[in-house]
Amino acid sequence: MAKKKQKYYVVWEGKKTGIFTSWNECKKYVQGYNGAKYKSFESKSVAEQAYAGSYFDSITPTKKKVIKADPADGTPVWQSIAVDAACSGNPGLMEYQGVETYTGKLLFRIGPLQDGTNNVGEFLALVHGLAYLKQQKIELPLYTDSKIAMGWIKKKKCNSKLIKNRKNTKIFELIARGEQWLKTNTYETEILKWQTKSWGEIPADFGRK
Repeated sequence: MAKKKQKYYVVWEGKKTGIFTSWNECKKYVQGYNGAKYKSFESKSVAEQAYAGSYFDSITPTKKKVIKADPADGTPVWQSIAVDAACSGNPGLMEYQGVETYTGKLLFRIGPLQDGTNNVGEFLALVHGLAYLKQQKIELPLYTDSKIAMGWIKKKKCNSKLIKNRKNTKIFELIARGEQWLKTNTYETEILKWQTKSWGEIPADFGRK
């Protein structure tokens, strides 16, 4: 079995800040902390550079390299936007964002919000993406790597089993608003499945896997 590659976790805002060498250690300082800001990196030197700078600089790439696609799956429609969610725990701190697929330019970002799930985040990200494109009067495809969220959008219903509590009230407010938007709006946006196996991580990925 191949040895798992070492990752480095930067915490800019949490119960304790710094650079940590394991997710379990990092998790202790971000879970339960409202507004925690953290991200994983592939090398110590890159993590140190990121920690010396801004969290928002680290999650907003200025340039995306072209991903070589498997001919069987074609190539991505680069003139599009992509959305993704991240959640530390199930439930846990949840956030989502949308970017320009080719450039990686950040278009919107919500969270972290307490006691959410990744599937809920993926659903909310898609609704936000649809609303954003309609509001801006932009006719572009919308990419997601979540089949579950695509199904929920089609049904206009977030079929999550997430239990409501005092910590995740904001998430349930967003779910209600999202479902209402889907029921009261029409859109021409084509929602496409990002082929992660062939193309790599979706450009909106938070890079914490």
